[in-house]
Amino acid sequence: MQVFLIRMQLYKPPEEGRGGSYSILRNEDTLGKLFDILTSPHLTAPYYQTHILLPCVISEQWATLQIEKGIKMQKVLALENLIANGIIQREETSMEKEIAGQHRGYFSLADVMYFAKKGCETVAEDEVTQRFTSEELLSWNLLSRTNANFHRVSWQLTTAWIIGILIRYCLLVPFRIFLAFFSILLLVSATTVVGQFPNGRVKCWLSNQVQLTCAALGVRCLSGLVQFHNRENRPQKGGICVANHTSPLDVLILASDGCYSLVGQVHGGLLGLIQKSCMQTSQHVLFERSEMKDRHLVRKRIREHIADKAKLPILIFPEGTCINNTSVMMFKKGSFEVGGIIHPVAIKYDPRFGDAFWNSTKYSMMTYGFNVLTSWAIVCNVWYLPPMVKEEEEDAVHFANRVKAVIAARGGMSVLPWDGGLKRKKVKESFKEEQQKKYCQLVTENGFVGNGNVY
Repeated sequence: MQVFLIRMQLYKPPEEGRGGSYSILRNEDTLGKLFDILTSPHLTAPYYQTHILLPCVISEQWATLQIEKGIKMQKVLALENLIANGIIQREETSMEKEIAGQHRGYFSLADVMYFAKKGCETVAEDEVTQRFTSEELLSWNLLSRTNANFHRVSWQLTTAWIIGILIRYCLLVPFRIFLAFFSILLLVSATTVVGQFPNGRVKCWLSNQVQLTCAALGVRCLSGLVQFHNRENRPQKGGICVANHTSPLDVLILASDGCYSLVGQVHGGLLGLIQKSCMQTSQHVLFERSEMKDRHLVRKRIREHIADKAKLPILIFPEGTCINNTSVMMFKKGSFEVGGIIHPVAIKYDPRFGDAFWNSTKYSMMTYGFNVLTSWAIVCNVWYLPPMVKEEEEDAVHFANRVKAVIAARGGMSVLPWDGGLKRKKVKESFKEEQQKKYCQLVTENGFVGNGNVY
């Protein structure tokens, strides 16, 4: 506002009894002189409207727009912070810092308040179970799944929603279903034919081309828009590719840009048919449900696979379950104990166009597939990160945490130490005992508990 007033040309009338014309006010003139000009009877209407009134009105409108814009930005930022941080403002301080900062070496009844506060925060909103539900959106994306909490929707928005339903269900869904059946039929028939070839370079090349083609068609079935970054870091043969896990689509997206050997459990139904077809042309590490519990057998087969540098890189999701793409949870250490080169990959979906997260505790595979086919599109970014190896004197747990931190930082996701298996299981007793041991170390540091010092 002040800069604008300095630059505009304001004219003052000639002095009484003297001739001359209107002169220009300089930068050093004060706002008091501006008031004198506005109230002067010598100021004619054209000068007043052209040189004073119009610039002031423009300045006032500009300032009003800036204020309104600032208010809107504050509301958006407040909503983003609410979604990111939840309804509770948590203090990121550990038990050691908070309790040890007040006292050391003795038990205090005030320590009960710390555990009571943490318990209330967890009951109201914990940071684990909310990772197993769909990510909250800042605005409605015209999909029915995000309209549950919207009321008083205008008729214009309702009309746009109805048009969107007609486009998605009457135009996109039939085309996607036809393309999906065609790609599955092509995969089964092509792998059957290629499987009859003798092992060699020709069979390997044909197998890779079939996998890339069918995976690309599968991505097109979902109207997928995938952007790959840093392709020079793509996993090489004899390595292990690890990535964060959001849905079964992760395999389809990565397979559309490179060929991998999969490690997983043997399935039945349609997914089992696809697995059997892929096994005819390439070597995958598949286990029965009973064998998956034998960690030594799993590690042995993976180690044997990566020892052969001619085989495709293994694709592993160390989280072991699907997370809603807002965070990266604990990586199982088994994948990092076999040695070899680790190729981290970060996958980040855009939930505004479709929800790629599969909540297996709520939706079956068929229901999830229908929800994906009726969404607008599947948009995501994939980052190939530089290869990593385990350092000397570094155990598998620390190596897994280091890889997890790199993936989370690149994908813009938070890091959580919790096991993704909590989706279906209770908290292990070892976690409870770990917290109890930490507190016991604090209160018994100087041996005062044995002397009866209780405050």
